Amino acid sequence: MRRLKMIKQSLVHTLSKLTFGSSMTASMLFGYGTISPQKYLKCRSRIKRIKTECNKPAANLDGNRQFDTTNIIQVNAPLALISQIQRSGGSLLSQLFDGHPQVHAHPHELKIGYPKKYFWPKIDLTDSPERWFLLLFEDIIIEHIKEGFKKGKKAEKAHPFDFVPFLQKEIFLQYVNSVNPLRLRDVFDGYMTAYFNAWLNNCNLNGDHKRYVTAFTPRMAMLKENMGNFCKIYPDGKLISVVRDPKNWFPSASRHRPKDYADLPMAINQWKESVQATIWNTETFGQCVCIILFEDLIVNTETVMRHLSNFLDIEFHNILLTPTFNGSPISANTSFELEKQNIIESTLYRYKTLSPEELNEIHSMTSDDYATLLGHAVRF
Repeated sequence: MRRLKMIKQSLVHTLSKLTFGSSMTASMLFGYGTISPQKYLKCRSRIKRIKTECNKPAANLDGNRQFDTTNIIQVNAPLALISQIQRSGGSLLSQLFDGHPQVHAHPHELKIGYPKKYFWPKIDLTDSPERWFLLLFEDIIIEHIKEGFKKGKKAEKAHPFDFVPFLQKEIFLQYVNSVNPLRLRDVFDGYMTAYFNAWLNNCNLNGDHKRYVTAFTPRMAMLKENMGNFCKIYPDGKLISVVRDPKNWFPSASRHRPKDYADLPMAINQWKESVQATIWNTETFGQCVCIILFEDLIVNTETVMRHLSNFLDIEFHNILLTPTFNGSPISANTSFELEKQNIIESTLYRYKTLSPEELNEIHSMTSDDYATLLGHAVRF
């Protein structure tokens, strides 16, 4: 029976490699451990959906808006990745970078990983460029095209997201096919170039010399292999991790995702895992890593953003003080009642929703790790 199971798995893996290519297959094996027939069919359905979207060139373009793929803005700046466990302020920080003239700010979570967004994609340069594109494509784009961009379920306003997957694919293929010899970095530069140019109502494509692409992906920095691959591809890249006091983090996380974080000991162990990874990243990669505290980001926003401006070698602009999407103010993605369209200071007092017993348990579980983390974080 065991031998039969192994033969079946081997056949599915071989079929996946033939159907999807080695990049997608390696990424699925990294994420799943093994590829079941159900996972194979799920991936095949995903690829079919992406190809359908990429075959609709007329959906967003009319006769007066033809796009010349030979006249694109190359996006080959390094990536400044914002990453740590969810509900720690990563979304807020990414929205504060939006609109800065010296960065390309990815407008929502960067989801180039598959089968989960927090797995760094495994690109095999022997694969075809189309297979790289299918692996990197962010499925959430399809939803944003149809419904507009909303940050959080409680947001009332949907922001227009004028994006053409057909153009994205054409620009990507044009970019990577023009590079010889091709490096792994070129595949990611090609993806970013295609993404930001296919986003037709992007208000910040042009402007001053772009120093970085800023993007938020929760949990990606928690895996050592992810960070090793990230730093190989982006030796000039940066990692920014935001750490939230566990007493304020747990109420937000457990309310936002009760399935994952309702159990206090299990949730706090995941917080600890994130903090320990953050410490490891700092000790391993040194000056390319910056740790800030969520509480400082809320209370001392300008001071923190001035520090991060220096960290990224960009000029400080007042745009860094207001969370926006494509230049327009955006609501917070809060687990609690939505109070206003700006930085919400009540996030500092979520601990008041906990019982004394819960507060004591969190303190006993996290005090040592948190104290060590504070020794690595930038203090204001």
